[in-house]
Formats: sequence, structure tokens, C-alpha cells
Amino acid sequence: MQRGRRIAFDYGDARIGVAISDPDSILSSPYITLKATDKNLFKSIVAIFDEIDPIQIFVGKPALLSGSTGSASAKAQEFAQKLAELTDVEIVMVDERMSTVSAARNLREAGKNAKDSKAAIDMAAAVAILEFGIELQKSGK
Repeated sequence: MQRGRRIAFDYGDARIGVAISDPDSILSSPYITLKATDKNLFKSIVAIFDEIDPIQIFVGKPALLSGSTGSASAKAQEFAQKLAELTDVEIVMVDERMSTVSAARNLREAGKNAKDSKAAIDMAAAVAILEFGIELQKSGK
């Protein structure tokens, strides 16, 4: 697996969770939560790309438990298309079916109130997407 930092986005209508990996893709960490409605959203993302210099980008692709897609999946795909206009870095859509639910449960188990931790949940979901994407890369799928 190529050495370099990877970045993941958990796209939502209100917030976008962002997570990054270390150069060896061993550790995935929450990075920031962006406001999806911010008029400078893509300028902020370009600044993150400049700082992190990712070699690969993962975007969570929402799907229903049945595996079928809906409007959230189309919005995530549209977001990935906009990212593709900003960079030549490979963008990979990653199934995120349980990432937000898992992130909320983990924070709840840690004693955090999910309602008060929405930004943390979005970043934790991005971490889950990143970890899953890295595992897919390592397994060659």
C-alpha cells in the first residue's frame, strides 16, 4: 500500500465530518467538522487538501440497510464530483451504512450526549469511513 495521508468525508446536509490518517495509514483521527452550508466550504476543503496533501480521498456513500441507495447517496455522489473538480487525487466512495450509528453509540458509551456531540459524531463517522476505506485498500478490494 502506497505511503501517504488519506482523508475521508462523511457528507451530510448540515455538517461534513472529516478524518485523516497518518502517512502509514495506521492511525485514523478526527480532523474537523465543516458546515455544509458555508459559502466558503470548498475553499476550506482546498485549504485542508493543501495542508494534508492526501494521496487518496474517501467519501461515505449512504445506503439503506437493504443496500439500495436513496437521495442521501445521490447528494454524497454530487459532493464527491465537486471534490473531483478540486483535485486530481483518487476519490473512492465507501459504504457507510452504519458509520454514524456506530459513532453515536461509541460516544454514548463514553458518556457523551449524542445531541450535544453532533460535530463529534460526524468526525467519528468520518473516521469509520476512513478506516473501512483503508481496510479495503489493504485487502485489495
